[in-house]
Amino acid sequence: MNKIIGLTGGIGSGKTTVAKFIEDLDFPVYYSDDRAKEIVNDDEDLKRRILALLGDKSYDGNGLYDRKYVSGIVFQNSELLLKLNALIHPAVKIDFESWTAKQNTAFIFKETALLFELDLHKTCYKSVLVTAEDNIRIKRVMERDGKTYREVEAVIQKQMPEKDKVKLADFVIYNNTDLAGLKEETDRMLMKLAGLPD
Repeated sequence: MNKIIGLTGGIGSGKTTVAKFIEDLDFPVYYSDDRAKEIVNDDEDLKRRILALLGDKSYDGNGLYDRKYVSGIVFQNSELLLKLNALIHPAVKIDFESWTAKQNTAFIFKETALLFELDLHKTCYKSVLVTAEDNIRIKRVMERDGKTYREVEAVIQKQMPEKDKVKLADFVIYNNTDLAGLKEETDRMLMKLAGLPD
């Protein structure tokens, strides 16, 4: 039986980079957020439900999910965001279970932004949080996505506070230095996970 390791981190924390390091070591990684982006386009039943909830503009002229439009609506209306999540997350859960059944390793990793917010860590063997100082995260996202300081800060303020996540995580990877430091922290976490000495 696979042991599920939840991997999370706020915007600009480096969680996807950590996931790639883990994948490079032949551990399977399920990218929840990426799969969700595909599922909202591929699952016809889910599409119908999203259209009923958010209207025709939630999909563009080509029938593709309009993330920008949807984000603009739901981030101003927490009730709509909850309803949207209640539609998407069960579909992702089914997809994850199907993916998990095909894996044959001791550990599998589930990368997801909302691990603690949705209590998904309770379904995992262990949880890993990738974190960094806010100013470092903001700078990374500004450089990566071309967003302003205030835009990134607003996203961070909508996320669960890092101090709360740290309390819930079994392992915390601090990403305040460079890629080599992040790789070292990731390797250390994996050794602890496998029960090996540092």
